[in-house]
Amino acid sequence: MAEEQKIAPVADMRVLIEQIAKALVDDPAQVSVSPVEEDGETVLELTVAPNDLGRVIGKQGRTARAMRNLLGAAGLKFHKRYTLEILE
Repeated sequence: MAEEQKIAPVADMRVLIEQIAKALVDDPAQVSVSPVEEDGETVLELTVAPNDLGRVIGKQGRTARAMRNLLGAAGLKFHKRYTLEILE
């Protein structure tokens, strides 16, 4: 049961970022989010189609910053640190 509670927040954050990204891009089938544990924090690696990269980052990085802020706020609830990396 304890392991189930530990995995659930990561899955929730992964789904959150995936749904936001799918709503922003032209090709939702190319969106993937994979969690990676690094130095006591969870890094969510977001991959999108090359032509959708600008949509996910946004003007002056505002969209990416907003997604990172959501991760930070949601991470407070689970007492865990999450970071978002957008991969090319």
